Amino acid sequence: MSKKRLIDYRIFLPSLLIVMGISIPFAFYEAESLELLNSIFNTIVDVFSWGYLWYGVILVAAALYFSFSKYGKVVLGDPAEKPRFTLFEYASILIAMGIGSTIMRTGMLQWTSVANDPPAGVDPGSAESLLWGNSYSMFLWGFQVFAIFVMIAPAMGYVLHVQKRPLMRISEACRVLFGDRFTDGWGGKVLDILFLISILTGAAVTLGLGAPIITYNLSSLLNMEVTFGMTIIVTAVWVFLFSLSAYLGIEKGIKRLSTLNMYLAGLFAVLILIAGPGVFILNYFTDSVSFLLSHYLTFSLNTDSVHGGEPSHVQSNTVFWFAYSATWAMLHSVFAAKISKGRTIKEMILTYLLAPTMISWIATGVLGGLGVHRYLTGELSILKLVRQDERMAAIPEILNTLPIGGIMIVIFIIVALIFLTTTLDSTTYTVAAYTSTRDMSQHEPAKLLRIVIAGVIAGLALLLMRIGGLAPLEVISGLMGLPIIVVQFILIYAAKKMMDEDQAWKYNIRK
Repeated sequence: MSKKRLIDYRIFLPSLLIVMGISIPFAFYEAESLELLNSIFNTIVDVFSWGYLWYGVILVAAALYFSFSKYGKVVLGDPAEKPRFTLFEYASILIAMGIGSTIMRTGMLQWTSVANDPPAGVDPGSAESLLWGNSYSMFLWGFQVFAIFVMIAPAMGYVLHVQKRPLMRISEACRVLFGDRFTDGWGGKVLDILFLISILTGAAVTLGLGAPIITYNLSSLLNMEVTFGMTIIVTAVWVFLFSLSAYLGIEKGIKRLSTLNMYLAGLFAVLILIAGPGVFILNYFTDSVSFLLSHYLTFSLNTDSVHGGEPSHVQSNTVFWFAYSATWAMLHSVFAAKISKGRTIKEMILTYLLAPTMISWIATGVLGGLGVHRYLTGELSILKLVRQDERMAAIPEILNTLPIGGIMIVIFIIVALIFLTTTLDSTTYTVAAYTSTRDMSQHEPAKLLRIVIAGVIAGLALLLMRIGGLAPLEVISGLMGLPIIVVQFILIYAAKKMMDEDQAWKYNIRK
């Protein structure tokens, strides 16, 4: 392989061509393709809903096993080396990567979906449905989803930082199980192409569906209609920001943006408590946490098997959420592995399980609490508003009920924009590192390569936004979770096997 070549075209080009080959034809026949894809996805959900639920529970059990067994002591790197980041910096990067801007949307509006379509036996819009709604929103950002995100990371971190393999790829982590012939041949290429397809589809969907979080608040602030031109401008600014951050790298770009956003998000929450119904929000947050903990197993393993009719939003959305989260599992784990040099496996897993969960629950409590208060006082008919086509329009409506509504919308836009940026700069950096021909155990991916990858993701998303192909791509992204779940369990076993063969739990630990 030529040393001058920055990118491994043997895995990148097939992945890009497959994504475009699938998504562009579907975009031209959006209605028909959506009907087909949704029927396939719904069939899978109907047949395997129990499997997706157990999948989340099993991964939490695996995370706890790896954390508190002898494997938890294994250091990812030289045991004498200090971790690359402080715990606050490390947690901030994982939070920004783990929850992104989606928490701004689900935190504010997820409770409305449950309140309008509660579990069997609960009246829509009732007090009980409101508790189901916010506690369910917290559950979505709980231990299962972050276990899904992190449990490939032990294998990837061990390959990269302990065994010092030059290529930061899924195929390398499978070498211990399948041998050199599979890894260096077509089998390894298929695994790596699968990774890239899942990430390119997910990133394009995130870029396309993330823009409305900004545009609807901007249109409310400027008293303008949301147009494709506005979407293009917002997307262009966003692409510039995440391209610049990815270009600057983890230290100067991603880390600084992530830590800055923690402070801004904290300021935003405090302002809502002061300017809004602070006492009610704190009480409702307390009730929501209590309700969540007392119903956690119901949320985790409910299939609505004995109830007739269509499944409730809680049941159907949980299965979709886990399937969609599985699509992102490889990306999150590869990135977490890259930044975890010097951390133990226990520190890496528990930080990813606990830090994003804590921040997500607080964000849901504050944002959801504000909306619920406005609904209960009759100040805003939120449940009717979200039934309309443009759900995102409800967010500025809720923020405008505050005395400093305009200022809060500006802060919301800034926080959401940075969250969006920190999700996609991490994505861009990871794809660049994954496809790079450099030794990733010693170097960072080339800056030019990061810009190229950012341009590819942005171009794909804008093309599909223009011709209307994001909705089919979102369903395809959810379908990608099925093969990734299989790979995930393979890599969990690979991590254990590598550490057992090296007796890493004896020799690669802190003295």
